[in-house]
Amino acid sequence: MTSSTVDLFTPLQLGDLELPNRILMAPLTRVRTEQDHIPTPLMAEHYAQRASAGLIVAEATMVQEKCSAFVREPGIYNDAQVQGWKTVTDAVHAKGGRIFLQIWHGGRACHPDLNGGRVPVAPSAIAIANGECQTMEGPKPYTVPRALELDEIPKVVDCFRSATVNAQAAGFDGVEVHGANGYLLDQFLRGGSNQRDDEYGGSIENRARLLLEVIEAACDAWEPGRVGVRLSPLNSFNDMVDSDPLALVRWLSQRLNDYDLAYLHLMRSDFFGQQEGDVITACREHYQGNLIGNMGYSRDEATEAVESGQLQAVAFGVPYIANPDLVERFKADADLNEAKEEFFYTPGSEGYTDYPFIQS
Repeated sequence: MTSSTVDLFTPLQLGDLELPNRILMAPLTRVRTEQDHIPTPLMAEHYAQRASAGLIVAEATMVQEKCSAFVREPGIYNDAQVQGWKTVTDAVHAKGGRIFLQIWHGGRACHPDLNGGRVPVAPSAIAIANGECQTMEGPKPYTVPRALELDEIPKVVDCFRSATVNAQAAGFDGVEVHGANGYLLDQFLRGGSNQRDDEYGGSIENRARLLLEVIEAACDAWEPGRVGVRLSPLNSFNDMVDSDPLALVRWLSQRLNDYDLAYLHLMRSDFFGQQEGDVITACREHYQGNLIGNMGYSRDEATEAVESGQLQAVAFGVPYIANPDLVERFKADADLNEAKEEFFYTPGSEGYTDYPFIQS
C-alpha cells in the first residue's frame, strides 16, 4: 500500500516545473558582482552548491539601468549581464537544479550615489526615514524620491517585460516578480508609501494596479507557469506600513487567482515585529494556487505546514546561506551550520562558498 502523505521531500508540480522536493531557496541579496552589475563565476559556484533545493530563487536583480539600491547587486538589462547569468544557470542545471530569477526595481530605496546622481523614483515623494543606504562612501541617509509621472509608468512595466525576456535568454526556468520588502512594487501596494490620487493610488485596486500590470507583462513575455510573485504585506523593512495589511493580502490573493501563476511566495511576518497578523491563513482562504511560505520556519514547522496543506512549499533564507546541502541535512536530521553575518554583504568567497557540506 502506498502512502498519500505529503511532506517536504514529496515532488511538487510548480507551474511548468516538477520539483523533486518542497525545500526552496529564498532570494538573498549577497552583493557579489564585480563591475557593471555582471554576475560572476563565484556566484555560479555559490548557486550550483545549492542545486539540490527544490527550486532556487536567485537574488533581487535590477530590471533597468540606474535603479541600484546596493553597491554590487546584479542586473538583467544588458547582454553582458545575460551572459553572466547564463554561466550561473548552466552551473545549476549541470547539477540537476532549477532556478528562477527575482526581477526587481528598488524605487525609493535607490540612492543617487549609486546611480550617477539620478534621483530615485517612487509612487510618492516620501523618503525612507528609518535607515541608511550603503554606498561606496559608506552609509548615507535615503533621499527624497521623485514621484513617477503617469506617462513614465508604462516604461517601468516594459523594463520588467524585457527582464523576463532576458531571464529566459539567460537560461532561467522562470522569474519571480519582487513585490515585497519596501521596493518599488511594494511601495505602490502599501498606503504608507503611496499617497497618489490618480489611478495608481487610493484604493487597494488602484495601489495594486502596477503590480498586476507587471505580472501581466511577465506572463505575456513568457507564460504564467514560469512566473511567480513575492509579497510581504506585514514587513516594515524600508519604512513600510499599511493601514490594513490583511485586507490587502485578501484582495491580492483573490485577484492573483486570475493568472494561474507558478506560485505566490508570501513572507509571513515583519523583520522588526512592528506589524502583526496571520497573513498565511488570510491568503490560504482565497488563493487557489501554489502557496510558498517564508520567514523563520524550522524544519518541523515547515513539515507541518506542508503536511496540512496550508502551504505547498517553504522557502528558506538564512539557513541556505550556511547550508548549501540543506535538503540533505533536513533529510538526515543533521545539525545546521551557523551563518556568518559579518560576510553577508562583503565581496569574496568567505562566508559565501566556503560552508562545509554534511559529508565533507
